[in-house]
Amino acid sequence: MASRVDRGPVATWWWTVDRWYLAAFLSLMVLGVVLSFAASPAVAERIGLDSFHFVERQIMFMIPALIAMIGVSFLSARNVRRLALLILAGSLLLMLAALFIGVEVKGARRWVALAGVSVQPSEFMKPAFVIICAWLFAEHRRQPEIPGNLFAMILLVLVLALLVAQPDLGQTMLVAGTWGVMFFMAGMPWIWILLLGALGIAGALAAYTVFPHVAGRIDRFLTGEGDTFQVDTGREAIIRGGWWGQGPGEGTVKRILPDSHTDFIFSVAAEEFGIVLCFVVVALFAFIVLKGLRFALREEDDFTRFAVSGLVILMGFQSVINMSVNLQLMPAKGMTLPFISYGGSSLVAMAISMGMVLALTTRRPERRKTSDYVFPPRILPAE
Repeated sequence: MASRVDRGPVATWWWTVDRWYLAAFLSLMVLGVVLSFAASPAVAERIGLDSFHFVERQIMFMIPALIAMIGVSFLSARNVRRLALLILAGSLLLMLAALFIGVEVKGARRWVALAGVSVQPSEFMKPAFVIICAWLFAEHRRQPEIPGNLFAMILLVLVLALLVAQPDLGQTMLVAGTWGVMFFMAGMPWIWILLLGALGIAGALAAYTVFPHVAGRIDRFLTGEGDTFQVDTGREAIIRGGWWGQGPGEGTVKRILPDSHTDFIFSVAAEEFGIVLCFVVVALFAFIVLKGLRFALREEDDFTRFAVSGLVILMGFQSVINMSVNLQLMPAKGMTLPFISYGGSSLVAMAISMGMVLALTTRRPERRKTSDYVFPPRILPAE
């Protein structure tokens, strides 16, 4: 354990990093490995792989994820912006390349093969997009003559166009919703709220009209007719688990659930460990989001305020979408549960995102207000 008198970089990091946040992120990672043992063997055996294929890969992905999260958490706010700019530029180029040379899966081109590893660039784009938009919003507030809001809108249109072209409408909705919340925090005029709300409704109607798979999912959700096998099976797993679950390895419904290790891992958690564990997972995500918003409420620097809020809201939205699909509260959408679902790109990208949160919430002397200091009483000389 580092001493308080030690002024080395590691010791300074340990005594200034938000250790509650660090513990929450590590807890989610550990839960991801535990639930991978429960959810993935049946899927691996079904497709002819070794039973623990996905478990081994999840643990393997955890190593660079931990290195990335801890490494990024050492950065200053300025270096977080620089890193985000590099990641954003690289991920946008890879998203564009994926449209032409990407790996096609179920009719979508979202992955590119790099050194024999499939990478989903949009996962890395999301935290970088949030950081750059936070910087643009903050610069506009600091100097209104800088068209930061306009540049943020242009960047949003570019990102959404690439996501729709893949197509990945779930990520489109996630990114647009997070951007809208950040713009609202930055002082969005009411006319813009009405305009963007109308555009959002128009975009949803257009997606329903243009993309048959979107219309099919919405129709199945509203009517309950058609191929609802996976969502029905996920609900059955949750019901069968009850409060305390069937016990580790005792779940049976999970064996016929196609995406039990990714989109429906929340259902597997309910079947084997019960609703109680689901409450723990929900509490961890709620803690991360509410703690980030509480920090932003007290923070004076606009960039830090917008960036931390945007990153935790992005994580919160994604977790809500995943759990809502498992609970049949919204139409099916392939979206991972952060830190818990299987997926290398998702895990490493989320680790980078939360490393940025750790970096921006680090306690630094320059953040303290003058009123926070207690000055010693003035001692008058004796007469």
